Amino acid sequence: MSPRAAAGGPRALAFVESPVQLLNVLEWAHAHAHALRAPGTAGPRPGADSDPARAGLTLVVLAPTDPMTRGQLRRMAELAREEGHEVCWEEARGGATAPFRTVGRLAPLLRRTDRVVMGDPFSRYVQLLLTITRARDLVVVDDGTATMEFVAQLARGERLVRWHRKGGRPGARDLLFAPVSASARRRLTPGGRRAVEVFSSMPIQEAPAGVAVTANDFAWTRARFGPPRLTKGADLVGTSLVETGVVDGERYLEAVRALAEAHGAGRYFAHRRESAEKLHRVATETGLEVVRPDLPLELIARRGPIGRTILSFPSTVVHTLPLALAGTQVRVAVCDIDPAWLTDRASPRAQGFLSGVTGTARDVDRVPSPAEQDIATG
Repeated sequence: MSPRAAAGGPRALAFVESPVQLLNVLEWAHAHAHALRAPGTAGPRPGADSDPARAGLTLVVLAPTDPMTRGQLRRMAELAREEGHEVCWEEARGGATAPFRTVGRLAPLLRRTDRVVMGDPFSRYVQLLLTITRARDLVVVDDGTATMEFVAQLARGERLVRWHRKGGRPGARDLLFAPVSASARRRLTPGGRRAVEVFSSMPIQEAPAGVAVTANDFAWTRARFGPPRLTKGADLVGTSLVETGVVDGERYLEAVRALAEAHGAGRYFAHRRESAEKLHRVATETGLEVVRPDLPLELIARRGPIGRTILSFPSTVVHTLPLALAGTQVRVAVCDIDPAWLTDRASPRAQGFLSGVTGTARDVDRVPSPAEQDIATG
């Protein structure tokens, strides 16, 4: 049991499963520092060790199995401790009995905490934990562009389903978990004395009545890192759309090669979910230097060195990088996904969702896809 559990529970209990979620919890804590601070105590000192008696936030990492994700989470956990937060690392997927052990350990904290912060409301793990808590304040921080879909589904009263999953009838596991998912959706709907906040850098257009939307402007990131040294060339940001079955792998490699040549890109920042085989082909077939970041790209870019132009396909970074790099003269440019690149396994919603990610991005430039470039020059 954590030291704070014996003292009556933390002021806020956060659950994260990815480095980006943890980053956005730190941004939320920075924005709400006054509310989290214990009465009569000073705020966390940058670089200070964690002091559970002082910090008001306990971060619970529900560790995934992917090695690259785990590595980034370890680094982010170090930063969280330096900010004065308590971090609990849970091997939540370490075998068949791990979920039962994890839920058993977390149940006392969940029942005592005033506020639950979560990075992925679609996570079955998080939805299960929501059935235990008595917290009246629930907060959802960004898990990338999925936040846009979560808010829209909540507003329309739909079941919570990730945007890239193919439409159709739910599977056996979905049906088995449906009561838990429905309960989580009800808890995430404001009512009575229960308050719901969405802390996001994404454009939220369909917020349900009663949901408080707070803008994440990456103030902590800008205060903690940089400004970066800029290089002359361009950098390209990778995506996991191939791994999720949305985009064809060969079409993707052709697009990366064409973009790199057109814009003089030298480095390719890999997404943590990209396969080793695909990254090997990116390096050998495009000549790009593949970089596996040890932190979320917002922090990597803010620390530098970084290219004067950052190229990306539709993804979270077209919304977050302009905020994290505000005032640095870095140009963020996005290339749309050509409909011809989509696989037959892609969700019917995929093209519209990806177009919406690009169309709602602020302070970014649009660059033509290779097909559009061919038409323009032909």
